[in-house]
Amino acid sequence: MTLTWEQVVMDAADPVALGNWWCEALGWVVVNDEPDEFEIRPAPDRLPGIVFEPVREGKRGKNRLHLDFRPDDQQAEVARLLALGARHADVGQGEQSWVVLSDIEGNEFCVLSSRRT
Repeated sequence: MTLTWEQVVMDAADPVALGNWWCEALGWVVVNDEPDEFEIRPAPDRLPGIVFEPVREGKRGKNRLHLDFRPDDQQAEVARLLALGARHADVGQGEQSWVVLSDIEGNEFCVLSSRRT
């Protein structure tokens, strides 16, 4: 059996706004700008992507799935993401080497420490 990871689907109150936020945060491109299925990818022909789909209900509690990102410079990336509208998030992580943030709709993600070379 062969599986190809195509995309992550993320529920959103406003798929276009959330999709555009993640597009800016990741430096990706929009490949579908429909309000009911807004998709971004690293490049038009590169997978996986993230699809943002509308939901009526609001987010409740901690996400069961979240994204982790490894930057070259953790401190600089956290500052850049905060400037884009991310917020610090407390999911009970305590003191860690990673920083938990949430996007503009409250979805948590982690900015890991920079890799040591």
